[in-house]
Amino acid sequence: MDRCQAPPRHRFLTAAIMIVLAVSGAGPALADDVSASRSEIIRGLLPTVVNISVRKPDAVSVPTSAPTVDAAIPEPTASSNLKTYIGSGFVIDPSGLIVTNYHVVQDSVEITVVFSDGARLAGRITGASRLADLALVKVAANHSLAAAHWGDSDRLQVGDQVLAAGDPFGIGLSVSAGIVSGLNRDIQDSPYDDFIQTDATINHGNSGGPLFDMQGNVIGVDSDIISPTSGSSGVGFAIPSRNARFVVDRLRKYGWVRPGWIGVKVQTITPEMAEAMGMAQPEGSLVAWVLPDGPAKKAGLAIGDVILRYDGSTPSDDRALLRDIVTTTVGDTATLLVRHDGEEHNVSIVVDAWPRDQWDAQDAPMLAQRPKIIIPPNLGLSLSALTSDAAAKLGLENGLKGVLVSDVAANSDPAHRGMVSGDVILRVQDQPVATPAEAQSRIEAARASKRAFVLMLVLPKVRNVKGPKWVAVQTGAAGG
Repeated sequence: MDRCQAPPRHRFLTAAIMIVLAVSGAGPALADDVSASRSEIIRGLLPTVVNISVRKPDAVSVPTSAPTVDAAIPEPTASSNLKTYIGSGFVIDPSGLIVTNYHVVQDSVEITVVFSDGARLAGRITGASRLADLALVKVAANHSLAAAHWGDSDRLQVGDQVLAAGDPFGIGLSVSAGIVSGLNRDIQDSPYDDFIQTDATINHGNSGGPLFDMQGNVIGVDSDIISPTSGSSGVGFAIPSRNARFVVDRLRKYGWVRPGWIGVKVQTITPEMAEAMGMAQPEGSLVAWVLPDGPAKKAGLAIGDVILRYDGSTPSDDRALLRDIVTTTVGDTATLLVRHDGEEHNVSIVVDAWPRDQWDAQDAPMLAQRPKIIIPPNLGLSLSALTSDAAAKLGLENGLKGVLVSDVAANSDPAHRGMVSGDVILRVQDQPVATPAEAQSRIEAARASKRAFVLMLVLPKVRNVKGPKWVAVQTGAAGG
């Protein structure tokens, strides 16, 4: 860190006065230039940031040890068994590859990616890591997309200025500014925690969004907040780009993280442990277990050994040591400085790949199966005439023209989109309908045109907001 020390007043007083006089008239212009420069950087970054809207089963809950920052937006009716959740992400490849948090897309049955220009594309998960809380989402765009660039989180220092971008509360793409408040934070999300703490405003819905440095490079992925309320308290956390990039690169190359593994369990040595071991001060990581037939066992590492250095680096704690191990290239030989029975010596270990079945047990994504959608000719809707008696029972105005929904099939697409018995369909494909036959005819016309969806103006039985709403329902049309 660069340090500035105030010069002795008696040596530089005259020079200081001259400098103040020289720049006093240029202060506002300089401030304007800085503001313009920041605005220009932000304008260039916005096309790389996306909103991610996902639909998940109503009963899904995502357990975490710290509050994550995705926002739940409930469906209009309590009977719907899918809810919409909002998160954020950013493009890392012009072909349409997007990074977000795993908890944003976990258990999703439908993903929609919304870009800064309003374009909407369907997304699909191509890779994910539960432990790292990262996921890759792919969209099929018909043109190259603006992509963000990774920065170097290792160069961050407390006090550096940063920008957080995303879609807080689903209100739209937003940017907030702040500083790096802390580094290597352990919020007990995983055994590898190494979060950047920032006071840049991060709220629900920002999950998966980028944390930029002032050159416009991604130096973190916004992931968590700690707050006594549902809003930001200025204590937000981001996954460092070093860790995120490692996971993303492995997911792209192997389809899983494929971490390095030596088969040990370690703990950071506390002052109490150090006292018990006769150490002058706590240092290193204490080996608590060595797995039989693992690389460490074969190399002679034993329970009670203290790992002081790993391949030339001195890990600050057990989390740092574990990160060093998992990021080691499989097949490489790592040299460990180990203290055994009070004597220090080097141990060479050939790093293996973590056994896939064991890793998947803790890290493989748990993705919901998309509910089987029943799309019969009537879309799963039973329709009947809207009689004056039915209109009166529903509290509808006299003379309203439409078609009454008398039943909605379970697991049909209309059911997943919140339609219920008692809804009234006013229009189909922007054409008024007054009889079930007219509504069915419009549905058949949309299907014959090979449209994947048919648009209906529906007056809901349960109205949280006055008036009708448009609902797009799948037709099941071939080629749609």
